[in-house]
Amino acid sequence: MSSNLYPWQTELWQSLAGRSQQAHAYLLHGPAGSGKRAFAEHFAAFLLCKSPQQQQPCGHCSACQLYAADTHPDLARLEPEEEGKGILIASVRDLVAKILQTSQQGGRKVVIVEPAEAMTAGSANALLKSLEEPAGSTIFLLISHQFSFLLPTIKSRCVLQSCPLPSEHVSVQWLQQQHADLSLEQCQTLLALASGSPLNAQKLLNADVLAIREQVVSGVKQLFKQQSSPSDLAVAWAKIPQNLLFDWFCQWAQLILRYKMTEDESQLGLPDMQVVLKHLAPRAPLELLLETQNWLLEHRRKVLRRVPLRADLLLEALLLRWQALLPR
Repeated sequence: MSSNLYPWQTELWQSLAGRSQQAHAYLLHGPAGSGKRAFAEHFAAFLLCKSPQQQQPCGHCSACQLYAADTHPDLARLEPEEEGKGILIASVRDLVAKILQTSQQGGRKVVIVEPAEAMTAGSANALLKSLEEPAGSTIFLLISHQFSFLLPTIKSRCVLQSCPLPSEHVSVQWLQQQHADLSLEQCQTLLALASGSPLNAQKLLNADVLAIREQVVSGVKQLFKQQSSPSDLAVAWAKIPQNLLFDWFCQWAQLILRYKMTEDESQLGLPDMQVVLKHLAPRAPLELLLETQNWLLEHRRKVLRRVPLRADLLLEALLLRWQALLPR
């Protein structure tokens, strides 16, 4: 199990690792893709290490070796059984029973909970007593990507630690270190598509999203030039993740509305769609634009919740609505 920190986490690490006495529970919160899980894992390795050196886990003691092999008996991770599902109360009860036992290595016990907001009301309440009065020397590391979704009772029992995204300069520098062939413009585009997260930008790069974006933008332009029909594009885009498409179309609808109201060209998003959006804004009827935006948001929620929908019909409906924004 890796426990490396990212360059933008140095100051945060020094502030926590340098504490004379560690709290019994920390809540690491911030945007998804800011590296919170990597930070929590490194913190866990440090807390479990028998001989930390210069505020870092030594990497050599028996605890560090067990951690590296992902077999440390005093480290527990509480996560949903399936991605996107909730953390069940039964899982919390199993965890509570485990941490009541004596530490097998004679030191601290560490629990990582991610995402903390995945706990149901019942599972969160089942954890409260352990959070308030942890057994032995147990330390909880809760990770939250949606801080506002957490119960106030959970927040009040933890030391709250914000984990912000790095600056664009630091993000670009890191991306170019990981991928030397990336241009500055490509890095900036990936970061914009990833809402500023360098880790999510790297995932998008690995998923070839730059090429997908180019295909979609080209298709939208062909749609308005009547060079492609909605049904043709729905077939061509069949293998593109629907969440990407709905993210982009929702954003474009919002940008059109903003430009329609302000005529501020600096608020037209990425350069690849600026001409299209600027052309659409004064021509799209406001009522139809608002209706389209509501439809997009509603169906984006369905896509994110994995509601079973026929992909071809959904994409064709999206494109028909988009095409209607430019009256003939």
